[in-house]
Amino acid sequence: METKPARRQRSALTIHDVARYAGVSPMTVSRVINGEKNVRDSTREAVLAAIRDLNYQPNPAARSLAGADLIRIGLLYSNPSAAYLSEFLVGSLDQSSRSNVQLIVEKCDVEGGEKAAAEKLVASGIDGLILPPPLCDSEVIVRVLAASKIPAVAVATGRPPPDASAVRIDDFEAARAMTRHILELGHQRIGFIKGHPNQTASGQRLEGYLAALKEAGVRPDAALIVQGYFTYRSGLEAADRLLSLAEPPTAIFASNDDMAAATVAVAHRRHLDVPGDLTVCGYDDTALATTIWPELTTIRQPVAEMSREAVNLLVDEIRSRRAGETAKHPHAVLDFALIRRESDAPPKR
Repeated sequence: METKPARRQRSALTIHDVARYAGVSPMTVSRVINGEKNVRDSTREAVLAAIRDLNYQPNPAARSLAGADLIRIGLLYSNPSAAYLSEFLVGSLDQSSRSNVQLIVEKCDVEGGEKAAAEKLVASGIDGLILPPPLCDSEVIVRVLAASKIPAVAVATGRPPPDASAVRIDDFEAARAMTRHILELGHQRIGFIKGHPNQTASGQRLEGYLAALKEAGVRPDAALIVQGYFTYRSGLEAADRLLSLAEPPTAIFASNDDMAAATVAVAHRRHLDVPGDLTVCGYDDTALATTIWPELTTIRQPVAEMSREAVNLLVDEIRSRRAGETAKHPHAVLDFALIRRESDAPPKR
């Protein structure tokens, strides 16, 4: 007779009971259950101990209690690099699944159509929006979201907005590190292919390149700096221009892997050996970097991890708002790495 009430009590356990037992918030319990990484080890252990002690059995209905209603996040993209976009989508879709979040992906493929695309997503009832480059720098979209009181996370921007969360790497330091590496190989004439001017990160990468030259006492040559647009086609045109100079560079640093891969193709077409005759370095470390020959030396930007972190920051802010808490706009700076492969070498003497 006494066992029946006990069974009813266990069956009535909720995520809130676990939270009270562990001395944490229901949101934290939800993160532990969903396997999210942004939880301290000691907190995770306390929650898992509470789950064991209470014999709590997580289920989808219980998980949803931590976030009240379903969370719907929009992802608006307009990126010319398929390799970059692929990694970004993999990370955001994976983390959305782990966080029990519905992700709505929308393409903005008409120049000047940012406002209409953002308004369409807002009208669909999204709770927040992720903005990968180049839309991370769109003032038009920021104004639309601000008017609708929709939180956003800008990813890979060189100028983090004060009223929105952001995830990025230090593009200035990354580009300076790569340029230093090329200089240390012995190169003096280093061509640089700039990224699209509609992205603030492009300017940061150029500044990093120039800073490394200045440190080494190498005077910048305007002829060695050419405009690219983060597309393979623009990389072909930029590399052709650089290698047609009367005194061409012995190394070329492109602002993304697509343009670096195009540079390798132009070198091969001109019967130049990479890296024997020309060092070529890229940026991002997308799948493209290891699918061409020779494999690219490049800056690893953790694109998938950045998109996962963007989902985490946005979910946290949405849940905080629903709980009546003051909104915070954290700016996360993730680590980059210089990955050396087969496309760089000292210049010929």
